[in-house]
Amino acid sequence: MLTKNQKKYLNIIIKLTIVGLALWFVYTKVHNQKNLAAFTKLVNGLDDNVLNYALIIVVLMMFANWALEIVKWQYLTRSLQKLSFWTATKSVFCGLTWAIFTPNRIGEYGGRIMLLKSDNRAKGAVLMGVGLFAQLVLTSFFGALSIAWFVTTFLDTPVAINFGIWMIAIIYALAFVVLYFNVHWVDYWVGKFKFLARIKPFFGVLLEVSQRELRYVLVLSLFRFIIFTTQYIILMVIILPDISLVAMVLMIFILFFVQAALPTLDIFDFSVRSFVASNLYAYITTQEIAVMAIVSCVWFVNLILPALIGSFFVLNVNYLGDSNT
Repeated sequence: MLTKNQKKYLNIIIKLTIVGLALWFVYTKVHNQKNLAAFTKLVNGLDDNVLNYALIIVVLMMFANWALEIVKWQYLTRSLQKLSFWTATKSVFCGLTWAIFTPNRIGEYGGRIMLLKSDNRAKGAVLMGVGLFAQLVLTSFFGALSIAWFVTTFLDTPVAINFGIWMIAIIYALAFVVLYFNVHWVDYWVGKFKFLARIKPFFGVLLEVSQRELRYVLVLSLFRFIIFTTQYIILMVIILPDISLVAMVLMIFILFFVQAALPTLDIFDFSVRSFVASNLYAYITTQEIAVMAIVSCVWFVNLILPALIGSFFVLNVNYLGDSNT
């Protein structure tokens, strides 16, 4: 059996290995002369104005995306503490800045709840988890079904196996929906473990979340999911117009699913995203560098740019004093 420290270091080694291999993969693809020539020819054939307008729209959609997250955060925490839209904005963007330098985005919790009153922070973190889980439900639901489509479309598998794959995907997808609408089960299971007794009272807030509230949060998350997807579609339709729209969208869903399953540091995430996207889209296009460029662009706009904006708010928060500062 591995000790706690051994598991910790093994986990770090695995993550570094994934990131390292992904970086190496991106490097080899970008420095491949054939790939570069194809990408250069592709880019030279694009209308600069159309591409610029597309990038502007993608950036504006990023602000719309995070505005929805701010509204969701306000809604989730309203029973604990009334947050103005401005305070909720600072809270969300501070979380984004913290997330970029912490494994699995765990710092987003700490950065966001710091603007809550100290007595509300633990419960706020639990409610934040509800919002993040709503996003994960959509990623898992659409991702699982898209993976089933991918396997049965591009891999040579028997009909019986295909049927089994679809059944597993459907059960998996529906399981997340059921768990989400019964999120209060978490409070029950936490109470089953004695070593979690100290934090058990904080999970009681889940018992107060109604089905109506869960539906509202899921709808907001769905709008965010649509924005994420549309950002990719806009750039792909312009840069890679020959790709089938259905295949393009389903591949995007798989990309989201894999990203959620293989979390890394946001600051290095572009390499993993590029690696996954390039291998996925290889089934429907030979423009590997174009795919990696699109993925990197969306990564920068959605994660790095907001984190840079959030750094301004981070510098204006008093982490040792009262959270109302």
